[in-house]
Amino acid sequence: MTAKERKIINAFKQKNWNTIKSSDSWQIFKIMSEFVEGFESLSKIGPCVSVFGSARTTSDNIYYKQAEEIGFLLTQAGYGVITGGGPGIMEAANKGAVRGNGKSVGLNIELPFEQSHNKYIDSDKLLNFDYFFVRKVMFVKYAQGFIVLPGGVGTLDELFEAITLIQTEKIGKFPIILVGKSYWEGLFDWIKIKVLEQEKNISKEDLDLFEVVDQPNQAVEIIDKFYKKYTLTPNF
Repeated sequence: MTAKERKIINAFKQKNWNTIKSSDSWQIFKIMSEFVEGFESLSKIGPCVSVFGSARTTSDNIYYKQAEEIGFLLTQAGYGVITGGGPGIMEAANKGAVRGNGKSVGLNIELPFEQSHNKYIDSDKLLNFDYFFVRKVMFVKYAQGFIVLPGGVGTLDELFEAITLIQTEKIGKFPIILVGKSYWEGLFDWIKIKVLEQEKNISKEDLDLFEVVDQPNQAVEIIDKFYKKYTLTPNF
């Protein structure tokens, strides 16, 4: 029996009080400790932008190069860079932040097949998590914007959670920019045609919660323009 099969079977087992007390209840303290460590470490981080994308993107890929440029441009505009701390797009954005002498933050998570943290994270700004939902709170709570490059299921999860939180007014609006029109246009054509026009499952205004661009400078300019409208300037 594989480890995956054991997880499925164990999910259906009836738990007795001793199991609940010794396992499930103590899990709460681990979750609390991750929240506390995250809040204490990031509370004074200053203005930052979270950059998302695939951990599998190689350094010769155009999106890797764009992520590095985005990280650099964000630091020149006064923002630090927050990533998931892993390889690929995350590594590139952290690398750009280091090149720009800005703050480079990594919120790493332990996974069975990936990932070790990349080497471009400031030594005092690397956090390790076991729980995805705690990690996602940190991405949202301490970021002034999201820039999303091509990625897989994890990237989509982070993107749509942010859109949902803004749409439901659980958090204030902040810029969400997707980079790579050719990558994203199929998804958002489907959302516009199927989800909005045919099924009417969202409002037309929901399409204004994000923007899609092709160039790194366009993504950073949108964030800068958004905050200048409120006369807010990043200050490290």
